[in-house]
Amino acid sequence: MIKTPRYGYGQLLLALLLSALAFPLAAHPPGLSSVDISLQPQRMLVKITFALQDIEAFAPMDSDLDAEVSDAEREAAKPTIARLLAQQFRIAVDEQDQQPQSEGLVSFDDQNNAHVEFQYPAASGHQLLVQSKLLAQMPEGHREYLTIKQADEITLAENMLNQARDQIVVVIDGTAEKNASEGTFIDFFKLGIEHILTGYDHLLFLLGLLAVTHNFWPALKIITFFTIAHSITLACAGLNLVQLPSSFVEPFIAATIVYVGLENLIRGEHPKGRQWLTFGFGLVHGFGFAGVLQELEISSAGGGILLPLLSFNLGIETGQISVAAIVLPLIWWLNGKASIAPLFLKSCSVVVSLMGAYWLVERTLL
Repeated sequence: MIKTPRYGYGQLLLALLLSALAFPLAAHPPGLSSVDISLQPQRMLVKITFALQDIEAFAPMDSDLDAEVSDAEREAAKPTIARLLAQQFRIAVDEQDQQPQSEGLVSFDDQNNAHVEFQYPAASGHQLLVQSKLLAQMPEGHREYLTIKQADEITLAENMLNQARDQIVVVIDGTAEKNASEGTFIDFFKLGIEHILTGYDHLLFLLGLLAVTHNFWPALKIITFFTIAHSITLACAGLNLVQLPSSFVEPFIAATIVYVGLENLIRGEHPKGRQWLTFGFGLVHGFGFAGVLQELEISSAGGGILLPLLSFNLGIETGQISVAAIVLPLIWWLNGKASIAPLFLKSCSVVVSLMGAYWLVERTLL
C-alpha cells in the first residue's frame, strides 16, 4: 500500500498559493503620463511628462544599437520627441486648431522621465478642445492625467484620458465650473486599486507580515498599522512636505521584504512587536506609493492634489483589504494544521526573502 506523504496536501496548497503569487511577477503596470495646461493672458503653456520607455518605440534613442542609451543619444533624440508630440497633441479653440509657437523644449530627469514644454497662442474663445492622439498608439491601459488651469492657478478641468477617451472639451470664458471632479475621484480610486494589485513588492511584504497570523485580531493590527503608516508618508509626499529619492525608497522597500522573511525564519510564528515593525517599514512603502502621483506630477497641482490623493489612497486600501480577505482565510487554515504550519511558514518566508533579495540587487546594482 502506498502511503501518502505527510506534507502532500499541505504542499499542494502551498504550491498553489505561491504560484498564484508568483505568476504576475513578470508583468508591468500600465504606463502613465501627464499633461498640464496653463491658460495665461498672452499664451498657453503646455507641459507633457511621460516615461522614456513609453516613447522609445516611436522615437528610438539607441542609435548605435548597443542596448544602452547614452547622454549624447538622449540629446540627439530631443528634436524627434518634440516633433512627435507636436504632431500627436491637438489643441483647438472654438474648433480652430492651434499650432505651437516654437519647437518643444525637451528635458529629462533622473527618474527616466521626459518633460516637453510647448507654447501656444492665448486661448481667446469660448471652448477649448484638448486631444492626445498618441494614446491610440500606446499599449492598452496607458492613461494620461490632464489638468487645465487658469493663470491664477484655479483648476478649470482635470481628467484621466485613455484610448477610449482621448480628448476633453472645456468652457474657458470664465462661466464654467471645475470639470469632472467625480470622474477624477473614480479614476484615481481605480488607479490606487490597480497600483496595489500590481505592486507585487508591497503585496509580498504584506504576505510576509501576515504569514505568522492565526486569527483576525493580529492580522487587523498589522493591516491597520501598515495603512496608517503609508497613508502618512503618501500624504506628506503628495503635499510636498517630505520627499525621498526613489533611488533610496525602492531598494529600501526590497530590503524590508528581505527582513520580514528572515525574521519569520529566525523568530518563528510569534515575533513580538510586529505591528511596530509594520508601522516603521510602512512609512517607507508610503513613499513608494507616492511615486505614482509624482510620476503624474500630481504634487505640483496645488489645491488639486487633495481629491486625487484621497481617492488614490482609498483605492490602495480597498485593493489591500480585498487581497487580505482572499489570502488570510487560507493562511489561517494552513497555520491551524499542525502538520502543515511549519512547512508553510518556512517555505513562504524563503520565497519572500529570495524575491526581496532579487529586487534589492536589481534596484541597486542593475
